[in-house]
Formats: sequence, C-alpha cells, structure tokens
Amino acid sequence: MRPHYPLSSKREVPSDIPRPDYADDGFPTSEAESRGSHKIQVLTKEEQTKARKVCKLSREILDIACKSAKAGMTTDDIDAIVHEETIKRKAYPSPLNYHGFPKSVCTSVNEVICHGIPDKYVLKDGDLLNIDVTAYFDGYHGDMNETIFIGQPSEATEHLVRTTHECMMKAIDMCRPGALYRDLGGVIQKHATANNLSVVRSYCGHGVHHLFHTTPNIPHYAKNKAIGVMKAGHIFTIEPMINEGVWNDVTWPDNWTSVTRDGKKSAQFEHCLLITENGVEILSQTHDKLPHFQRQLKELKAAKEAKSE
Repeated sequence: MRPHYPLSSKREVPSDIPRPDYADDGFPTSEAESRGSHKIQVLTKEEQTKARKVCKLSREILDIACKSAKAGMTTDDIDAIVHEETIKRKAYPSPLNYHGFPKSVCTSVNEVICHGIPDKYVLKDGDLLNIDVTAYFDGYHGDMNETIFIGQPSEATEHLVRTTHECMMKAIDMCRPGALYRDLGGVIQKHATANNLSVVRSYCGHGVHHLFHTTPNIPHYAKNKAIGVMKAGHIFTIEPMINEGVWNDVTWPDNWTSVTRDGKKSAQFEHCLLITENGVEILSQTHDKLPHFQRQLKELKAAKEAKSE
C-alpha cells in the first residue's frame, strides 16, 4: 500500500450538531486531564442507556458502509458515506480532527493494521478492508469496526479473517464481573498462534464513554500487565489486530497509518462491550448477530453454486 494524495477537503459538520472538545483544535482536553489515573468509570443506568443509543447509531453507520464497499470505489468514497450517515443521525464522526486526524472514519486496506486515512486508493477485487466507525451522540462515543472482503478472498485471507473474529469472540466469552482485563490477551494470542498468525502489540482495546479513549487499557497479547478487574457498568472495546506474518508494525510519515513490517495482510474486529451484573452485553451487535464477512462468504458460495448448475 501507498498513500494516494491529494486528500479531499475536510468534510463539514453542521453547527447544530454537538461535538466533542477536540472538534475545533484537535486536542482532547478531557482525555488529557484523566491521563495517569487507573480508575475505571462505572456508568449509571442513565449513562448506560446513552451508550447503548450511540452504539446503535454507530452500528447502523458501520453496516451501511460495509454493505456499500465494493471494487471500484475509493476509500474516500467510504469516508463520504460514513460522514453523511453520521450527520444524518445528528451525530459527530468521532475520528474527525481527533489529534488532527483528517477524516471521519479509518479505512485500513490489506497490510494496513489500523488508522488508515481514506484517500484516492481504488478498492480492487481481492482486497481486505477494515472500516472503523465511531460516532459521538448526546455526550457519548460508540466505537466498533469490521473487516470485510472486496470481491473473492484467497483461502489465506479467509483464514486470517475467520481467526481474527474468533479471537475477539473468545475474549468476549471471558467477560463478566470479577474477570481480569489482563487475562483477555492470553486467550487471543493462544488462538492466533494455534492458527499460525500473530498478534499486534502496539495497540489495545480501551474504555469508551464520554471519552473516546480511556481506562482500562486492554492488550491483546499474553502475559501483559493490564490493570483492572471487570465490574458491572464498565464499558470498553476488545479489538484484536491479527497478522499473517510477524506482529511488528511500522507507522507511515503521516503519523497515523500503521502497517505490518513484512507487508503481509492484517485483519481486525472490534466490539463495544458493557459488563452487566450477570455477564456482558455486546452494545455493537448487528441485529442478526452475523458479521459481514460471513454474509459475504455465504453469498459467494451461493453464486458459485448457481453458476455451476
């Protein structure tokens, strides 16, 4: 992958849409003020309701983007769709101007691990695309992403994506009051390694509510030193990034785009989770609980069978 410049102009957000504190100057003051604290916020029932609402909106936006993506589109086209669907819901696209990020969504293609900037790159058959959506509504952020196929994937790419999704779901199965955040990385790495894949170490899951990124920090690799015990009312993401080759990453000169060191493909999935009294609630779940890549594989299989008849 290479950047495809120039970027399109910064997309405008209507003035009547409430925005986070970094929207104008790019600096999240509220996050900076909380940095250094290990305290994990326990959300009230009212706050949990707001988190559910923004996650529902974010999921709608992500679903539309995933269903729209196809060969021949640019990643900037995906950004336009996400931006318009976000402001249509009277929400603010959280990535826009967060620490200066220039776009409303992250689009990470093939060996891009995360934080890909939408540009003039034209998606082609065989590409792997991660779409990472976060919306800000009524004072809360909803953060989630999915990896999808553009056209027909290779067997190796299909294996990578299936395993990455399984890694996330195995970690979610561990979530309940009393569970340790540091234990999630062990089950993720064990499953990735068993499938001859590696786990990125430079990025982690995180708390999310009225702050875009906050405690707890949740590494996706084994033997980490994450601090914290899950309690009812905690909201956070699990978002493992799994590579075909080495786990090491390199950041482009744009200071955002992270790619695999060996140029092999990477996949990621992210759910936003609420710890309940009895377990965990997936706030970012699709209505039929089926990720887009599984729908795509079913459709590709059906088309192949129909063609052979």
